[in-house]
Amino acid sequence: MSKKGRILVAMSGGIDSTVAAVMLAEEGYEVVGVTMKTWDYQNSGGGKKETGCCSLDSINDARTIAVQNGIHHLILDIRDEFGDFVIDNFIEEYLAGRTPNPCVLCNTHIKWEALLKRANQLDCEFIATGHYAQIRTENGRHVISRGLDHHKDQSYVLWGLSQESLARTRFPLGGFHKTDIKQMAIDRGYLELAKKSESYEICFVPDNDYRGFLKRKVDGLEERVDGGLFVNKEGKVLGKHKGYPFYTVGQRKGLEIALGEPMFVLEIIPETNTVVLGRENELQRNGMWVRNVNMQKYASLNAPMESLTKVRYKDAGTMATILQEDQRMKVDFHSQVKGIAPGQSAVFYEGDDVIGGGWIQSSFDI
Repeated sequence: MSKKGRILVAMSGGIDSTVAAVMLAEEGYEVVGVTMKTWDYQNSGGGKKETGCCSLDSINDARTIAVQNGIHHLILDIRDEFGDFVIDNFIEEYLAGRTPNPCVLCNTHIKWEALLKRANQLDCEFIATGHYAQIRTENGRHVISRGLDHHKDQSYVLWGLSQESLARTRFPLGGFHKTDIKQMAIDRGYLELAKKSESYEICFVPDNDYRGFLKRKVDGLEERVDGGLFVNKEGKVLGKHKGYPFYTVGQRKGLEIALGEPMFVLEIIPETNTVVLGRENELQRNGMWVRNVNMQKYASLNAPMESLTKVRYKDAGTMATILQEDQRMKVDFHSQVKGIAPGQSAVFYEGDDVIGGGWIQSSFDI
C-alpha cells in the first residue's frame, strides 16, 4: 500500500471523476476506481439513446482510463437498491403532488452507502468523488463548503450526507475551476473526454419526459387522473387538465389552457385531483417549512439565525431567518421567494458553509 493509503474513487466515465482519480493517483494514493451501475435504460421504455452515468459507454470509458493509469477498477451493481429506493420515491412523490429531487436522494442514501460499504471491504480509508465542493472541519464537525468555482458548485446536492460519511470523503476538485479541470484532462491526453458533453438529465428518465415515465410505470395512471380541474385561488373552475401528477409548482409551459394571460401552477391538491393556477406574482411566498432536516455545520440550532437559503439547485439564494423545531425548520424569508415547490431540497448556508438542509414540506405567507 502507498504511503498515503488506499482511497476508493467513484468513476462515472466523465471528465470530473476521471481527473479526480488521476489527481489522487499522482498524489501518491493507491486508487481503487468503482463505477456504479444504477439503472438499465432499456427498462425505462424511453425512445432515445442511452446516455449519462449509467450507460455502457460511460462504464467502458471509466474502465479504460483506470487501466491506462494503473488503477484497479470495479463495477458495482446497485440496480436493486436504486430501483427500490430512488425510483419508488420518485413515483410516490409525484403521486403525492410533490416535485421529487432524486439525485439528492441517490447521493445520500444509495451512492455514499454503497461506496462506504465497498471501501470497508477493500480496506480503503477514504472515498472520493468528482463533485465541486469542499469539506472542512470546525468545532469537531465536518462541514460541506461551496466549491471554489461557484458556477459549478454542487454543495446543494450534498446536504444529506452524515458526519460519518463526511469524515471519510474527499473532494479533489473543490479547490479548482472547471476550466482548470478541462485543461488537466487535455494535458494528460484526454482531449475527447474534455470535449464530452455533460448530461443534466435524471439518469432513469434520459429523454426528460417524466410524465411518460410515470405513465409507463404506474398502471392505469392516465385513466385514474384524467379530467381533473384547473381552478384559481378562489376556487373558480378554469378548465380541465390531464392529471395532477403531470404538473409542478411554478410550471407555465405545457398547461394547454388559454386564459388570455400567462398562468402558473400555484398549488397541487392530489386528494381532489385539482391544480391551482394564478399569475406569476401569486407564486411569491414569505416562508416555508422544511422537513427531515440534516444538520452539518452545527449539531442543532437552539436559537433563530440568519441564513442564505436556496430552494433549488440554480437558485442564487435568499436571506432568511431559520429556526429549528425538532427535525423541521421554519424559514422566514427576508424578501419574497417565487415558486417554492414541496418535495424539492432547501439548503441553508452561512457564508460558503452548509448549515444543513431538508425537504420542502410547504410554503406560507406571513
